[in-house]
Amino acid sequence: MKQHAGEKLYLGILRFLVFFGLISFVVTCSFLLFLRSFDLDRTLLEVNAKATFLNIVFLTSVFWIADLIRRKLTVERPIKKIIQGLERITKGDFNAQIPKSRKITDTVRFNTIIDGIHQMANELQSVETLRTDFISNVSHELKTPLAVIRNYAVLLQRPGLSEQERLVYAEATEHHAQRLASLVTNILKLNKLENQQIFPKAEKFDLGEQLCDCLLQFEETWERKNIEISANIPEKVHIFSDPELLAIVWNNLVSNALKFTDPGGTVSVTLTQTGDRVAIRVSDSGCGMSAETGKHIFEKFYQGDTSHAEKGNGLGLALVKRVVDIVGGEITVQSEKNKGTTFVVVLRKGIR
Repeated sequence: MKQHAGEKLYLGILRFLVFFGLISFVVTCSFLLFLRSFDLDRTLLEVNAKATFLNIVFLTSVFWIADLIRRKLTVERPIKKIIQGLERITKGDFNAQIPKSRKITDTVRFNTIIDGIHQMANELQSVETLRTDFISNVSHELKTPLAVIRNYAVLLQRPGLSEQERLVYAEATEHHAQRLASLVTNILKLNKLENQQIFPKAEKFDLGEQLCDCLLQFEETWERKNIEISANIPEKVHIFSDPELLAIVWNNLVSNALKFTDPGGTVSVTLTQTGDRVAIRVSDSGCGMSAETGKHIFEKFYQGDTSHAEKGNGLGLALVKRVVDIVGGEITVQSEKNKGTTFVVVLRKGIR
C-alpha cells in the first residue's frame, strides 16, 4: 500500500513538472516575441520576471488540479470499479456485474472493456459448470462399480462359500472391474480429444476392411446372444482419414448396438458411397430411445433410459461425436422407442 501511495505521489509530481515545463515554454516564447519590439528597463524586467514566474506556478497548479480532477472522474473511478469487479470474479463470483458509465465522456470507452469482462465471466461460469458437472458425474460413475466390487470382495471372504457362489461373485467382480477400466480409459481419451492433445494423422486406407475387422472383434458377443448380423460392406472403398480415430467410432457404435439388442435380435452395418462422400449406418433392433433422449445422446454421461444404465457409462457416444467432429465428418441418430436405433456417419473420402 505504501509503495502504491509512493508511486501515485511520484506520478503526481511528474505531471506537475510536465505542466510547469510546458507553460514556462509557452509563456517564455510569448514574452520574447512580444518584448522584442520594446526597449524596456532591465530593472523593470527583473521585477516583472519574478511576478511572471509566480503566475506560471499558479497556472501550473490550476492546470494540474484540473487534470487531477479529470483523471479522478474519467479514469481512476471507472478503473477502480473494474478492479473491484475483477476481484469478485477471481474469487469465483462469475455473476459480478461492473456498472457502466452512462455519461457522454471518455469514461464511455471503458464500457467496451466492461462488456468484454462480462462476456469472459459468462464463459468462465459455463466452463465452471461443465467442470463441476463432469467431476460430479465421474465421481458417481467411479463410485458405483467400486462399491459393487467392494461388496463382492466382502462376500468372497465369507466362510463356507460354495464353489458355484465363489465363481458367481468372482465373475461379477471381474465384470465391474472391466467396466471401471473402460470408464477410466474413455475419460482419458475424451480428455485428450477435448484438450486437442490428439491430432488426426490422415492416411489412405480401406474403410470396408476396417468395418469388417471391427465386426469380427465382437463375434463372441453376437454368437452368445444369438444376434443376427447383417453386413452390406462393398470392397475397396478407400478414404483418406485417421484409421485409429475412426476405429474408436465403429467400435463404440457396434458395441452399443450389440449391448442394447436383446437375444435373437438383429444388428446391421452398411457402407454406401455417393460422389466424394461415404455413409456408414449401424442399426439395431434394440430398445430404441425417445426423441428427447436423442437430442442429448452425444452429451457426456447422459443416460436417458436409466433402466439400461448398467450397460454403459454415457461416455462412448460423446467420444464418437468428438472424433467425428475432429475428422470433419457428420453423425446423426434415428431411433424409435422399442423399435431400434440407427446411427449414420458421413465422411469425405478425401483421397490424395
